[in-house]
Amino acid sequence: MKRLILTRHTKSSWDDPLTPDHERPLNERGKAAAADLGQWLASRGYVPGQVLCSDSLRTRKTWSGIAPALPATPVLELKPALYHAGPEVMLAVLRHASADTVMMIGHNPGIAEFAARIVAQTPLNPEFSRFPTGATLVVDFVVPTWAEVGFGLGAVDDFIVPREIMA
Repeated sequence: MKRLILTRHTKSSWDDPLTPDHERPLNERGKAAAADLGQWLASRGYVPGQVLCSDSLRTRKTWSGIAPALPATPVLELKPALYHAGPEVMLAVLRHASADTVMMIGHNPGIAEFAARIVAQTPLNPEFSRFPTGATLVVDFVVPTWAEVGFGLGAVDDFIVPREIMA
């Protein structure tokens, strides 16, 4: 079995309109949400062995906020191809993963479409189709290798958005 933890970066800052999109940092709410996500993941035993992360500042900072809560520090791999990637690119990157549990951190709109296409049945949570900042999907695949993962094969194990953690 393989497990994917799919996370959209948390809330980024728009304070400086001259900051290039790739270099936008997290705002305070985003930093808090990332820490909350880390606690939530650890409390449920969702601990990745490998992290595939877009190389944007906001995705890297999301990971930096999540990581301290986890009991083990997985291998972090920055993947420029995940910056604003579409579903096909995300699947191609995932198919080269090596750990049994992989976290992928990316961006909308691609991550929302990827999430909807990778599962056999979408969760009932009304936030799923929007996949707002910090949204995290945990999906399991009954396959021996990541190379065999395809659209429509995943079984949803869990789905959360940061404001549900804080509630």
